[in-house]
Amino acid sequence: MKINTKPLPGMMELLPEEQIEFNRIKNIIELNYAKFGFSSIDTPVIERTEVLLAKAGGETEKQIYRFKKGDNDLSLRFDLTVPTARYVADNIGQLQFPFKRSQIGKVYRGERSQRGRFREFYQCDIDVIGREKLSVNYDAEVISVIYSIFRELNFGDFTIRISNRNIISGLIGGLGVEDKSSEIMALIDRAEKISSEEFAEQLNNLDLGEKSSVIVEFINISGSCEEVLDSLKDMSRKINNERFSNGVVELSEVSSLLKNMGVQERYFKLDMLIVRGLDYYTGTVFETNLDNFKQIGSVSSGGRYDNLSSYYSKEKLPGVGASIGLTRLFWCLRDLNLLSFNKRSEAEYLVIPMGGEQELKKSFEIANEMRAQGKKVEVLLENFNMKKAFKFADKRGVRYTLVIGDREILENSFFLKDMKTGQNISLEEIFKK
Repeated sequence: MKINTKPLPGMMELLPEEQIEFNRIKNIIELNYAKFGFSSIDTPVIERTEVLLAKAGGETEKQIYRFKKGDNDLSLRFDLTVPTARYVADNIGQLQFPFKRSQIGKVYRGERSQRGRFREFYQCDIDVIGREKLSVNYDAEVISVIYSIFRELNFGDFTIRISNRNIISGLIGGLGVEDKSSEIMALIDRAEKISSEEFAEQLNNLDLGEKSSVIVEFINISGSCEEVLDSLKDMSRKINNERFSNGVVELSEVSSLLKNMGVQERYFKLDMLIVRGLDYYTGTVFETNLDNFKQIGSVSSGGRYDNLSSYYSKEKLPGVGASIGLTRLFWCLRDLNLLSFNKRSEAEYLVIPMGGEQELKKSFEIANEMRAQGKKVEVLLENFNMKKAFKFADKRGVRYTLVIGDREILENSFFLKDMKTGQNISLEEIFKK
């Protein structure tokens, strides 16, 4: 019987050159999280099912990978948020608050496998968690981290679209249509995916009467940050709802803080179409889009929540967080030919011994000295001729080659070849870098 060696559907497996590029992106995200002072944690991939389903059921229960081991009912984590909630509740006495946490890891969902959607995928999360209270300043900081990451990734222009759930909730409350809250939010959430005529028709189906015009006016608010805030303040006077007014104040604070943090306004906008479907968001919400590749959808999202660990702790633990779906982002960019796959080795230098034992020994000696300086060095251990060795180096995608022959050893003169420019550089110059 022939064994099927292909990975299971929905599981991503990369070639070495793809993995190198994937790791490059992951490292940029990880380093930016660290630069902003977020502490990395690593929770188990397997959790007790009761922990994972404490605040979720229905669709989530259908999607988790669940199994029994003895008397234990276990599941693979479906996100990083729920394990973090459990982690904070378990370690609340040892953690310093506000607790700034980052985590990059694989999660598992039994969704229908399709192009760009995976059953095993990486999430890259950050959260700031407070004890009893948490300053809105952290809402802006989390957004500024996402800004820093996508600036460094350099996938072209992007826009972080920001709103506040208190504004839309206050609008619905001020209009007195709380019984239609979920339908209105869902409709606003998909407004960009349907025509204005379809939106109007579906809004009319909710039987809101003249109040429909206020919702249409609300979703059409646009312009610069100042113009959007002015329009919201005008609407606040008409709505006369405290929650709406508080949301506008918070949104104004976040906008001002972002500018003070050095986030250029061309990279963010205040957008009333951003609702975020998850019920636990209670304040700031945001989504990030690549301007030239909007078909990808949101590449990072997040927001403010009131109580991360309500199912695991009696303490109030408000927080704000952001997530990047790395696997999906990578796959979409790969399909659009926006990534470079010209390296098959992590090494930047290839040392090529040409000769016998003496040349090989010298190659190891020089390679070890370079590695001690933090350089990534590979030694070619196959007995290739010069032409084949350079062809090998070119396919590996290394930047520099260093040939070690009897003449180089005799003259104690070693030069590297820059494979990109063809220029020769002395080994001494490399050691000075």
